[in-house]
Amino acid sequence: MNIRNVAIIAHVDHGKTTLVDALLRQSRTKLGKEIVDTVCIMDSNELERERGITIFSKNASVEWKGAKVNIIDTPGHADFGGEVERVLSMADGCLLLVDAKEGPMPQTRFVLKQALATKLKIIVVINKIDKPGARPDVVLDKIFDLFIELGADEESAYFPVVYASSKLGKAGLTPDLNSMVDIFPLFDAIFTHIPAPAGEVTKPLQMRVTMITGDNFKGRIATGRIYEGTLKAGQDVMHIARSGAMKKYRLLYLMTFQGLERVDVSEASAGDIVAIAGIPDIMIGETIADVEAPVALPLLGIEEPTIRMTFSVNSSPFAGQEGEFKTSRQIRERLYRELEKDMALRVQDLPDGTWLVSGRGELHLAIFIERIRREGYEFEVSRPQVITKEVNGKTYAPFEKVFIEVPESYSGIIMQKMGMRHAELIDMKTENGINFYEFIVSTRELFGFRGEFLTDTKGLGIINTLFHSYQPDLGILRERDRGSLVAHETGMSNMYGLLNTQERGVLFFGPGIPVYKGQVVGQNARGGDMRVNVCKVKHLSNMRSKGDGSSEHFEPPRTMDLEDCLEYIDDSELVEVTPKNIRMRKKSFI
Repeated sequence: MNIRNVAIIAHVDHGKTTLVDALLRQSRTKLGKEIVDTVCIMDSNELERERGITIFSKNASVEWKGAKVNIIDTPGHADFGGEVERVLSMADGCLLLVDAKEGPMPQTRFVLKQALATKLKIIVVINKIDKPGARPDVVLDKIFDLFIELGADEESAYFPVVYASSKLGKAGLTPDLNSMVDIFPLFDAIFTHIPAPAGEVTKPLQMRVTMITGDNFKGRIATGRIYEGTLKAGQDVMHIARSGAMKKYRLLYLMTFQGLERVDVSEASAGDIVAIAGIPDIMIGETIADVEAPVALPLLGIEEPTIRMTFSVNSSPFAGQEGEFKTSRQIRERLYRELEKDMALRVQDLPDGTWLVSGRGELHLAIFIERIRREGYEFEVSRPQVITKEVNGKTYAPFEKVFIEVPESYSGIIMQKMGMRHAELIDMKTENGINFYEFIVSTRELFGFRGEFLTDTKGLGIINTLFHSYQPDLGILRERDRGSLVAHETGMSNMYGLLNTQERGVLFFGPGIPVYKGQVVGQNARGGDMRVNVCKVKHLSNMRSKGDGSSEHFEPPRTMDLEDCLEYIDDSELVEVTPKNIRMRKKSFI
């Protein structure tokens, strides 16, 4: 069968998943009844729908004029680069989506760099041309400059271009929206420019696993691409582990993709993307080979983690009240189970019974914590720390490239705050009253900056970060300039106590919330921690003045989600995570 394997890569929110929707619907692909009316079909995870971003790469396939297109939807955020790196190994070409107004963004640079490194054929899709302020010509020039900057060869730099509005389901070879009818020009571009997969049916079998999922009935399902040979249901295969150990298994199920569904097939050949079941201990990056002539494919290389935090059993006064899974055994089992799916994650047992969990960035770890919290787990985590390296007796720490866009009126506060963080200004330009900055700054110095940034720019600023490199450690640990308001008794928060406390700083919740001694209930207006009594009740008497209580005003509390809490805490505090609540507390409070 005529096959094309295509990955779709883009910056967060440039319309990648909406484009896949248009391809699925207009190719008349058979979709399940429950998802026909769904917007962003590919964002199937609850967290993805809430945040509007792709976190997990997914596979789909569409049929077009008797040929098959395997589509791989990839995350756009650099913290999920582990997903991007491995799924690109399944593709022969890419659709690079760029917003017609915003142009190439920091994560565009990241995903394009990965695609060029793997020598994939790239089709540029300038999306959202129906957007007010769209400037496709300017954006096209910027994309070309980015290709040259990233060292693209001559063939890659002369890329084909398709203009599209994925929301309207239209595409064309010119940026004229009125001349567009449907998404079909994109299909034509895929079959014209992206090569058919290499690989010979007659050679011994070779397949590399790039994704692992679980199924209650079929067990462990491994998805990957067949590079050589053919695969049949019920066939004996050789599993080559990362260590090089080989073991023979019989395949119980062989499936290919039809739309979003996995369907059982009897046979698949080189070039196709398939899912198999029947090998209980298979891991990502390993090879399925021919029994008679087993040859392993190269293992996938993944960038090392840069951030780590300590996970431990919840030890707060409210421990065990809200979670379904809260024991040390259950938490450890769940952490290690994630390693089977996430190549960028690391877990290490510590002597004191806690676990050191390392990831690609704050968002990577925050999404993981949020996912297991929703599964019913209860635990606590420490402040994120950077992972340093020793090279020739010198300590090296991770540094980030920070891209900031703000209205000109906020440029002063940005320069001041980045200067306090010892950031190095690399580039600065102004376009239409918007200032664009590019800094290099230590990852450690950036902790807690996002919240400050949103406050300082009144929500009008845009910040993106990208891992830059390991550089000599500056040895500076930026401490919080304001302390915490800490509850000094256990009880229910009361309006009277809160009104008395709000003069001291910013509160994190309102009345009627259970609190315990040692819990962080707000941020102090000054440095250092302060004990407060938010449970204080007004003593009743039979005396009341006419204006009593009428002049008091309660300021709305600041809502703190998981990422806010991780950014806020210092080394003396922990974040308590349960399925129902996220709380901050002191490690010890007497």
